[in-house]
Amino acid sequence: MTPLSPPSRRQALQTLGGLLAAGAPAVAAEPPRTLPPSTSLRAEIAAALAVRQPLVVMVSLHGCPWCKLVREHYLAPMHAEEGLPVVQVDMRSTRATQTPDGQASTHDALIRAWGVKVAPTLLFLGPGGREVAERLPGGSPDFYAGYLDQRLERARRALAPPTGG
Repeated sequence: MTPLSPPSRRQALQTLGGLLAAGAPAVAAEPPRTLPPSTSLRAEIAAALAVRQPLVVMVSLHGCPWCKLVREHYLAPMHAEEGLPVVQVDMRSTRATQTPDGQASTHDALIRAWGVKVAPTLLFLGPGGREVAERLPGGSPDFYAGYLDQRLERARRALAPPTGG
């Protein structure tokens, strides 16, 4: 018996064309799996608040597998598909950014000022950089989606205008 050879490019394109002609759904392009780095928390928080959302800040560490999981499977899709305002700050990074009050800083200096020791950690920021929900440290896949949804709901409620009574 001879092993099967992979289809040629022409054969693969013909097969794809046939499937599309037959009404098979086209495969959608994957959303980006990265997050924008913070460059100015003041501006990023203002943009988030303009759409009545908290700014989600992901504290990340290069090479961290849990960070990759949280970024690629939770935050990047929510950012791309739902418009969730989210930025990433990196431990040990000298990348320039600004604090919520507009002062020059670096990613690592912000993380130290926040007292974050674990990557990933998510912060949910509102006016003036105030945290409007409990931080979400770690990246355990077991109940992560539920914990994230819970924190987002709390943050959104904290930002909601008071209801008249």
